[in-house]
Amino acid sequence: MDFYTIEKNLKALGYIVSCFDTAEDAVSYLDTEIDKRSIGFGGSVTLEQMNLYETLNKHNEVFWHQRIPDGKTSKEVRVQANAADIYLSSVNGIAETGEVINIDGTCNRVASIFYGHEKVYLIAGENKIEKDYDRALHRARNIAGPLNAMRLGVKTPCAIKGDRCYNCKSSERICRGLSVLWSKPMTGEIEIILIHEKLGY
Repeated sequence: MDFYTIEKNLKALGYIVSCFDTAEDAVSYLDTEIDKRSIGFGGSVTLEQMNLYETLNKHNEVFWHQRIPDGKTSKEVRVQANAADIYLSSVNGIAETGEVINIDGTCNRVASIFYGHEKVYLIAGENKIEKDYDRALHRARNIAGPLNAMRLGVKTPCAIKGDRCYNCKSSERICRGLSVLWSKPMTGEIEIILIHEKLGY
């Protein structure tokens, strides 16, 4: 995987870029960088595999609908996450040419990536990186989408067959919104964390 090319292209588009050999190294870095802040998490297998919530929640206030406190609802936690100082998410596909792609069902994650936080961290294992935009989009739709649908146990054609997106009309469809960052938005910082490991879907 050509991390040099993607790092150079992402920096030219206005992003901060940090590269790590392991997820453990990335967690240590984020644990040092983010302290005593409110943090929102997007739905992410990558963040789950990295145990980021458990690490950062020790000295920050972290809101994640995959860790709902007693007395709270998923909706309430999502609202708090979207209002946090910092937001963390993974990506469904990222091109060496610099396009960052996410597909979402509730769309809280793509909304937070676009606007509203002091800083956003986007984390991508090497399996998320593709050569160009078309391949990154194909990956997001036909690899990440079906794998996430299977994980969530929804009744959609992609979850049943696990092979591709069928652009279905199912009420349980999880791919409802597509976001593409062509370049860093004008306000706020976005730091992209690239990791030389396979993480998430």
